[in-house]
Amino acid sequence: MEKKKLKIWLPLLFSLTMIAGIFLGYRMQGSMPGKSFFYLEKRRPVQEILDLIDKKYVDNENMQVLADTAIQAILSKLDPHSSFIPAEELARVNEDINGSFFGIGIEYSILQDSLNVINVLQKGPAEKAGLQTGDIILKANDSLLSGKNISPDKIRNTMRGPLDSKVKLDILRNHKPLQITIQRGIIPLSSVDAAYMIDAVTGYIRLNKFSSLTYREFMEALTGLKGKGMAKLILDLRNNGGGVLEEAVEIADEFLSGDKLITYTEGAHAAKNEYRCRRTGQFEEGELIVLADEGTASASEILIGALQDWDRATVVGRRTFGKGLVQEQFMLSDNSALRLTVARYYTPMGRSIQRPYDKGNLAYFEDYHKRFTNGELIYADSIKNDTSQLFITKGGKKIYGGGGISPDYFVSEDTGKISSILTKMYVKGTLSDFGYRYLLANPAIKSRYTTPAHFIQNYEPDLASWNLLRSLASKDSITIDKLTDNEKKFIEKLIKSSIARQLFRNEGYFEAINRQDPDVLKAIELIKAGK
Repeated sequence: MEKKKLKIWLPLLFSLTMIAGIFLGYRMQGSMPGKSFFYLEKRRPVQEILDLIDKKYVDNENMQVLADTAIQAILSKLDPHSSFIPAEELARVNEDINGSFFGIGIEYSILQDSLNVINVLQKGPAEKAGLQTGDIILKANDSLLSGKNISPDKIRNTMRGPLDSKVKLDILRNHKPLQITIQRGIIPLSSVDAAYMIDAVTGYIRLNKFSSLTYREFMEALTGLKGKGMAKLILDLRNNGGGVLEEAVEIADEFLSGDKLITYTEGAHAAKNEYRCRRTGQFEEGELIVLADEGTASASEILIGALQDWDRATVVGRRTFGKGLVQEQFMLSDNSALRLTVARYYTPMGRSIQRPYDKGNLAYFEDYHKRFTNGELIYADSIKNDTSQLFITKGGKKIYGGGGISPDYFVSEDTGKISSILTKMYVKGTLSDFGYRYLLANPAIKSRYTTPAHFIQNYEPDLASWNLLRSLASKDSITIDKLTDNEKKFIEKLIKSSIARQLFRNEGYFEAINRQDPDVLKAIELIKAGK
C-alpha cells in the first residue's frame, strides 16, 4: 500500500523539485550577468590556446607569464590607461592610493655599492630604534645589502613587511659596526610636499598625488595656513599624476560655493554620475592661482577644470597631460587586478579633457617629446587647442576640450635644466645625493639654520660646495667645467635646494627652489597685480 502511494506521488515530487530548481536558477541569474540558468559557458580560443600550450607544447613554459602577456596584448587594443597588475606588484601599486605602507621609515640611496641612510622619518620606527642619517646598512635579517648586485627591489622587499614585525639591521656608523632591531610600523606617503607662507597673506600648498588621505592632509595644511593669516593661495599641481577622483572632488568643494557641479562621469555601461558641492568651503573667497604643467593629469585635471570653468582660479604654467578617463579596479581570482576604464569624466561645462589616443599607446605616451620638439614647452603660441571644442565661461574666458587644460597665463619651461650634462646628473643621481654628501662633510650646518626661511636667506653656494659637486660628478664620469651660464644658474639653485631638503625635507626643498621658480614668480606677480 505504501509503495503504491509513493508511485502516485513520485512524479509530483519530481515536478516540484524541477520547478524549484528553475526558480532558484532564475533568482541566481541576477548575480551572473548575461547568463541564464541553463547557460553553459563556452571556452574562448584564448583559453583553449593556453591549455594546448600547457599540455602539448614541446617545452615547459611558464604559463602565468604567457597568460599575463596575452592579457597585456588584449588591453593594448583598448585605451592607454586600462592596465593589468600582476599579484606580486599589486601591493606596491596600491600604496600610493592607500597613502601608506608598513616599513621602518627611512630614505636611502645606494652610494659606492653601499646602502646609505639619507633621511630618517621623524617619530618613525627607525628613529625610535636609534637609526641615524649617515648610517650604512650592511645586512637586514642576515640578508646582505651591499655590493654590486644590490637592487632597489631587494632593499624594498627586505625593509617592508607585516605591521609590528621586526627587522634586525647590521649597520656601520662612523666606521664602527652596530646592530639595531626595528619594529615595522605604518609609514605615511604624504600627498602634501610643502605648505608654507610666501609672504604675510599668500600661502603655498603643493600636492604630489590624490590618495585616499589627500583631502584630510590638504585640509590640515589649509587650516594651518589660514591660522597664519593666509588670504591668497597658490596651489601647485605640477607633475601631479592624479589618483582618487573623490579626493579631488572634496578639495574642489572647498573652493566652490553653493551646489555647483564639479564634474560628471559617463560611459557606455556607466550611467551619468554627477559630483556637486555639498557644503560651505573653507576657501570660497580669496585669490586662487593653480600651477599646472604637462605632468598634471587625471584627478588634478578634474580639480583644475572645475575651477577654470567656474572662473574661480587662474591657471598658470603649461598645458596639462590630457587624461579624462576613469578607471575602476577589479580583483581577479589569482589576486592580480584589472584597472579598466569604465567612463569618461567631463568638466562642469561639458569639456572632455582626454587627448586622442587613436595613433597607439607609444605615440600617446611620447606626447612630452612631441611638445618639446614642436616648441610648445617654450612658446605659448605653439599650443594647438582643439578649436572645434571651444567653450566660453560666464566671465568670458575661452577654454577648450579635447587635449588637456591650457593655462590662462603661459610660463615657459626652465631651459636651464634642458641639457645633456644635467640629464646625466639626474640619471646618475649626482644632484639628489649632493645634499647628503654636503651634510656629511659639514655636520655643523645642521645646528646653524633653524628654519627653511633662515637657511634660504643666509646660505649661498660657495667654492667648497662647487668643488664637492665637481668631485661627485667626476666619480659619475661627468665633467661640469664647461657649463653654460644658464646651466650654472640652474645648478646653483639645485645645490641650495638639495641642502635645504637634507635639512628640512620636502618643505625645505620646495621653499628653497620656489624662490627662483618661474611659475611661482609669475603667480606672485599676478597676485600683486590683483589679477
